[in-house]
Amino acid sequence: MFIMTTLIMLLMILISVGFFTLMERKILSYMQTRKGPNKVGISGILQPFSDGMKLFLKEYIMPMNSNFIVFYISPLFGLMQSLMTWLLFPYFINCTEFNLGFLFFLIVLSMSIYVMIISGWSSNSYYSMIGAMRSISQAISYEVTLSMILMMYFLLLESYSFNEIFSIQKNNWMMMISLPMFFIWISCCLAENNRSPFDFSEGESELVSGFNVEFGSMGFALLFISEYSSIIFMSLITSLMMLGGNYFKFDFFIKMTMICFLFIWIRSSVPRYRYDMLMYIAWKCYLPVTLNSTMFFILMKIMLFYHFF
Repeated sequence: MFIMTTLIMLLMILISVGFFTLMERKILSYMQTRKGPNKVGISGILQPFSDGMKLFLKEYIMPMNSNFIVFYISPLFGLMQSLMTWLLFPYFINCTEFNLGFLFFLIVLSMSIYVMIISGWSSNSYYSMIGAMRSISQAISYEVTLSMILMMYFLLLESYSFNEIFSIQKNNWMMMISLPMFFIWISCCLAENNRSPFDFSEGESELVSGFNVEFGSMGFALLFISEYSSIIFMSLITSLMMLGGNYFKFDFFIKMTMICFLFIWIRSSVPRYRYDMLMYIAWKCYLPVTLNSTMFFILMKIMLFYHFF
């Protein structure tokens, strides 16, 4: 049952990634007053399957001077890292239940940096190497704030398990306790997934496509799937941590879809930041605010402890 449940979950993730790309293309097209994909199937509903078949059936081209084995393996490693986070999907039966889910999440999240390093290095291209360095420094910078925000809420919960997070949100959402932290969290999620306005791995004017510039066909498809499955998982964590988190109800998944829509909406309406501004925001704005908020949460926890005991 464990293997069967895991396989069904992975299949559903891959299907949801396909339809998420369709939703993104449709929303972006309507925001730009044009029509999106509408040829394949009814209103373009089969477009993700057409794109997937096209990518996986194309010839896989290797750059002449690339490190062949590492270049071939790195997209698979990226997909594994992205799908590994989905083991934290909060189940009570037939799947994994982590008591230390928070630590597991941080460990798996930090492994995405290695995917960028080996993808950029193994391509043996200046553009991919510069794109990899920019993406790595961005991911490391925002990971600090991301983990601090998570730590605040787990301080209140006194547990590292994602299964227990909705028990503390019965009467009040975490978003209402600290609204500035919610907006900082959304911003860090955008930066962590290399999404606009923080998509510096894909600065078209100078980097072509960043660390994945030399990947085509199947390699590009795997990196693409890993990026979009990470976006959907971050939307799930946001809904779980900030917006009630009761995953037994259908509205949990509606809130998760709305966070995914927010990612697309920001992409269509906000221009890209300058790189020095990105680093300034991470280290001079978000980190001090997050550290002060952590102290506030610790004091709130001490006051609650003395009030009840």
